[in-house]
Amino acid sequence: MSSDSSSLHSSAVINEAVQALRDGGLVAFPTETVYGLGADAKNPDAIKKIFTAKGRPSNHPLIVHLAAPDKFDRAQIDWVPVLAPWVRDLSEDALKLINTFWPGPLTLVFKKDKSVLNELTGGQDTVAIRAPAHPISQALLRQFQGGIVAPSANRFGKVSPTSAADVRDEFDDVLDLMILDGGDCEVGIESTIIDLSSSDRAVLLRPGLITPSEISTKTGIKVYLPGEDAVSKRDAALPRVSGSLRAHYAPTTPLRMYASGRILDALSEFPDIKSQVAVAVWDSDSSLGEDGHPSVHFEEVIVPSDSTVFTSRLYRTLRDLDQQGWDLILFPEPPPGEEWDGVRDRLQRACFGSGPSFSNHANS
Repeated sequence: MSSDSSSLHSSAVINEAVQALRDGGLVAFPTETVYGLGADAKNPDAIKKIFTAKGRPSNHPLIVHLAAPDKFDRAQIDWVPVLAPWVRDLSEDALKLINTFWPGPLTLVFKKDKSVLNELTGGQDTVAIRAPAHPISQALLRQFQGGIVAPSANRFGKVSPTSAADVRDEFDDVLDLMILDGGDCEVGIESTIIDLSSSDRAVLLRPGLITPSEISTKTGIKVYLPGEDAVSKRDAALPRVSGSLRAHYAPTTPLRMYASGRILDALSEFPDIKSQVAVAVWDSDSSLGEDGHPSVHFEEVIVPSDSTVFTSRLYRTLRDLDQQGWDLILFPEPPPGEEWDGVRDRLQRACFGSGPSFSNHANS
């Protein structure tokens, strides 16, 4: 069942979705990052349905989505009562990040309140929370008046969905899944995740659109990377979060990255040389030209060299190429720089998990 875009915000459709969630069902809904597969965060049976539908390991934590409080005529929103049922303590830094970036593509990890279900935290004492910016997700959350847990609405480890049609493709066998259609996702990759659970510092657990330097510029908060001297001692204790497995976001077609001008090197990994190869090339580059190989049919796919546009189209491109029957997909390595870290992270995991033998990787 899917609502058509003309009635996007019709209260009837939102009410129907809210009722489905209250009844312990699943509802797929758009966020600015990717589509989520949502369930009532206070209902253990509904949460188990997510893991079953996705084929996701139950020790893999979920993100709780919350509505932004109504602002009315106040200069600053009061987030404390919104977070109080979920979080053990809110630092000044946490409130700075929240007031600067929420609603938006930033997930924060806190020590959890004791009432938060183990089913959604993967048995950890931390909980990941965000307030999505998409108007449909906000309308749904406001009306629901509670937390909705929602990993990406796709089979575990596969390419995340950025349109309602992608969700339908993934779950065509789940007959009673309600899908709210909010058009194409603007950001296109999952949120940035920052760990605040050890109170003394902010640690980046997953890169996304919001970068450490943007956080530093707007809030003065320094974000550490796992492994930086100051945090390496407690690295082992960093919480597990969504999207942190080595193989993830992956197409079924083998995917590899190539360094500038080194397409043949990427091909040499496949000694039984693949015959039909899709090669993504930057719109700023000249065509493949001399990189040809006698027994290979290359087709160029132009990808944008602007990081924001590239990010917003990454999953769409991977999903489309995966359905076109190529033997191999080659992507250029993203250039250095923080604004490319999110897509670099997704592409590395997608390469590792790609190909029909995905489950072998997942177990290794």
